[in-house]
Amino acid sequence: MAHIVYRLDVGGLENILIELVRNLPRDEFRHVIICIADYTDFSARVPEDVPIHALHKAPGLGLGMFARLWRLLRRLRPDIVHSSNLAALECQPVAALSGVPARVHAEHGWDMADLDGTNPKYRRLRRWLSPWVHRHVTVSAHLARYLTDVAGIPRGRVRHIVNGVDTERFHPGASERPSEPRDFVIGTVGRMAPVKDQATLVAAFAHLCRQLPERSAELRLVLLGDGPEAGHLQEQVARLGIEAQTWMPGNRDDMPEQLRHFDLFVLPSLAEGIPVTVLEAMASGLPVVASRVGGLPELVEVGINGALFEPGDPEALSQTLMAYAQDRERVNREGQAARERAVEIFGLQRMVDAYAALYRELLTARAHEPDPATGSR
Repeated sequence: MAHIVYRLDVGGLENILIELVRNLPRDEFRHVIICIADYTDFSARVPEDVPIHALHKAPGLGLGMFARLWRLLRRLRPDIVHSSNLAALECQPVAALSGVPARVHAEHGWDMADLDGTNPKYRRLRRWLSPWVHRHVTVSAHLARYLTDVAGIPRGRVRHIVNGVDTERFHPGASERPSEPRDFVIGTVGRMAPVKDQATLVAAFAHLCRQLPERSAELRLVLLGDGPEAGHLQEQVARLGIEAQTWMPGNRDDMPEQLRHFDLFVLPSLAEGIPVTVLEAMASGLPVVASRVGGLPELVEVGINGALFEPGDPEALSQTLMAYAQDRERVNREGQAARERAVEIFGLQRMVDAYAALYRELLTARAHEPDPATGSR
């Protein structure tokens, strides 16, 4: 099967891709990854026996990319194409015309150009290209409702499969907290891009330090990740005078260990699907404070395993952070509930099994039914 992504780089979508490649039954599925643009050092996480192809799409329409993709698919002859997110959806007609019998497109979330799904251009694009797709997969119920109720895609062709997390790799640290006072670490993980809005978290943390001057030396902020906003965030940290309490090491390959040093996980995004970073934090036994957008309310049960706040509101976020910083018993209680929820609902094997069942279902159907897009079997 061929997985098509825009760019293979650090991110939640890419983490899910890696988990599928690693964990789908090897006696049934062989994989190839096709990047519309290119790939980064993140590709080192891909198993050695999985080829990676880059189409090097030029800016703009990049029509030559479609010809290269058609030739590549004709040579590889995959049984399944699985594309991810809107940038790869336009590859589905090429996959159909090259003879790929089963075609899946997954929606993992939103971007700055369409934070809430109201952009008419993208809504029309999904509707027009949908006939070339056998199944649309969404990671959240919120996205599923958008595809059926707004984009007008038939419900029978939309499948909701929640993301999964390796709850053995991501797990809590020491179960007993030290009794003496210690640092309170507030952290986030994600690509430093406008849609992730780490700037709101930085502003909220600075406000928290001003609210609790007697404890400011114990408060710590960790921003893990890299991206185009990294420089602006560093400038903001310096301007607010919180450099001594803030750590920004960039991307890390030891994420499970890093999360075990957190006390509280925060995701201030302006738009999201079902972010893998939140699942990893929950599996690590951390309460989650997240913006009330996209699929995040499907993960965070307020007062049970975390809290929600309105996006882009640093003062509201600061008040929520202060409540946790002053109540370690709540931190421990909600962190335990987060871990239990991750294990019960968002286990990795559950996700892998759901995708395997979908692929098998489509291959069986395509063997007996004509392709709705091309009319061929």
